[in-house]
Amino acid sequence: MKTQAQVLVAFKQPLQMQAFDLSPLGEGEVLVRVTYAGVCGSDLHMASGEDPRTPLPIILGHEGVGEVVEVAGEKRSVGGRTLEAGMPILWNRGVVCGRCFFCTHGQPHLCPERFVYGIHRGVDVPPHVNGCYSQYLPLDARTDILIIDDVPAEHHKTLVTASCSGATAAHAFDHFEPAGGETVVVQGVGPLGCFMLALARDCGAERIVAVDLAAARLDLARRFGATHTLNCQETSAQERRQAVRDLTDGRGADAVYEAVGKASVVREGLGLVRPGGRYVTAGFGQPGGTMEWDVFADLVRPDLRYVGVWVSHTRHMERAVALMKRNLDDFARMITHTMPLADANAAHDLMRRGEAMKVALEP
Repeated sequence: MKTQAQVLVAFKQPLQMQAFDLSPLGEGEVLVRVTYAGVCGSDLHMASGEDPRTPLPIILGHEGVGEVVEVAGEKRSVGGRTLEAGMPILWNRGVVCGRCFFCTHGQPHLCPERFVYGIHRGVDVPPHVNGCYSQYLPLDARTDILIIDDVPAEHHKTLVTASCSGATAAHAFDHFEPAGGETVVVQGVGPLGCFMLALARDCGAERIVAVDLAAARLDLARRFGATHTLNCQETSAQERRQAVRDLTDGRGADAVYEAVGKASVVREGLGLVRPGGRYVTAGFGQPGGTMEWDVFADLVRPDLRYVGVWVSHTRHMERAVALMKRNLDDFARMITHTMPLADANAAHDLMRRGEAMKVALEP
């Protein structure tokens, strides 16, 4: 059996459609027909050579939903159900060993053997098809899988962001979850930021401020819970800081969540937090620059709690899916374009130009 897949052969060059033979499955492995593959901002960074983890050649795509084609032996979902051919599924993009210190101490996302579909393994690593930009994808036996047959078929595409942006946002809220009545700022309202807005609303935050430079994204942000918006094209950093102060009797926000992945955004965000508040940065999927800061003035004297968020694991994906199920129509608006797999290069171009928030490729 063969599959067609889009392959990144060289940085800053178009993806190439290639055919691959699918190897026989090993015990516990699952062959999936990919119904939708999400185009993530990380894919664009990888294609441009900005992510030092990227091996070449590689099949990109770490966001996927699909349908079970074949199961070797028995494989159960996270909920304990036996997987069978024809079942619609969503899988955790990251696969861990399950044995190391981190896996056995509640931090599997830090597993030193962790790999991510479409990021860490090139086509030279068996089973060679290791990314979601493919018609079919064999899933490692250790992959955590959710069955999504309780979600209407037209919304399976909607869930494509759950294991990446959704799970990462849920991980951020694992660290610092706003209390009812608090003021929250979200810097950047792409898919990751929209999940953060929805989670803040779900937690009962009273004032939720969305900061971005795209008016269309700020309009969408209100659907996800933003009560106030600040457009970076129309305001200066000082004006944004003052706006947050004005909302909070001069204190600053109780919690600020970063979802952009640029050091300059972090530098600004530290000035939006009140003394004793929380700053959470989750937007760095790859290096995003450096900044100067005064440890005393920025961290110690304001008694700031600062945390960096690295990726996510299955429990975070489950929380994201649960949130999405309660708001499917809103999250569906995140998928602005659906395109065939053959048009993956055009999809990348759309997102680079800022004309698409999220593209779902349909193999």
